[in-house]
Amino acid sequence: MKIAIDPHMHRFLPLEKLPSKVAELGYEWMELAPRGDFLEWFKAPRVFPGRVKSLKKALGDANVRIASLLPMYRWASNDETERQAAVRHWKRAIEIAVELGVDTMNSEFGRGPHPDKGSCYCCHSGSMIEACEDAWWRSMEELVPIFEKESINLHVEPHPEDWCETIQPAVDIIRTVNSPRVKFLYCAPHTFYFGDDTKAMLRECADVLAHVHVGDTFNHKASSGLRYILNPPGTQARIHQHLNIGQGEVPWDDFFGTLAEIGFDGIMTSCVFAWEDRADESGRFMRAEMQRFVDKYWAAK
Repeated sequence: MKIAIDPHMHRFLPLEKLPSKVAELGYEWMELAPRGDFLEWFKAPRVFPGRVKSLKKALGDANVRIASLLPMYRWASNDETERQAAVRHWKRAIEIAVELGVDTMNSEFGRGPHPDKGSCYCCHSGSMIEACEDAWWRSMEELVPIFEKESINLHVEPHPEDWCETIQPAVDIIRTVNSPRVKFLYCAPHTFYFGDDTKAMLRECADVLAHVHVGDTFNHKASSGLRYILNPPGTQARIHQHLNIGQGEVPWDDFFGTLAEIGFDGIMTSCVFAWEDRADESGRFMRAEMQRFVDKYWAAK
């Protein structure tokens, strides 16, 4: 198992300083999320040979490796110009993964077109969902053969506001892609959008599960009082948190115990974004807590 950290809270560090920070926090692996000097959100990668060389050196010096690259492009946009641009960016990002010797990439199913295009970015009408799903499939038709050719794994997660937000149909869509290189990512902070039974959901996706994001969140559907006060009343905002383990309501013994039960041996990434004022403390805490649960449940198998 690869226990990694998404160093988003340390994104203000120069790229070449990230590996030593990751090592300082107790990790040997990191999941490199979008940042302005590498895989920028929605834009072409800002990566050139010198940057790849310096990052590889920094990784080697710190004895840290990249478990996964996380690009975010509009590959599900029903604006065909945007979708084609996203596919170009994906192709370049795959080349970068190969250059770095990284064998895994992960991303989200994706939302709709850019909000400036005149369509609602978080629209959940049937026609928008269908258009985004069709666009995503067109992108996959182009990209899956490249992932397979380059021996790169792709792990996809449903995200609140995506055209696909829940365990089903996400897991069946991954199965329908029918590629050994395309697997499912279960993000614990999105648990209460996925469904209500953590054990059942993890068992449901066991055959395609390769990656988990670890972070806590509150149950926005709970009936025991208001978790949030949002305006205007009735807003469809997909609110959730990425907190340290124990600060929300994810049932962690169910989560880790079921992962051990189904034989999970993939990438486990600390995915906490809430505490930028104490990012180091959060990173160390999460490393220790994930290890504690691994020792508790996997050692018993």
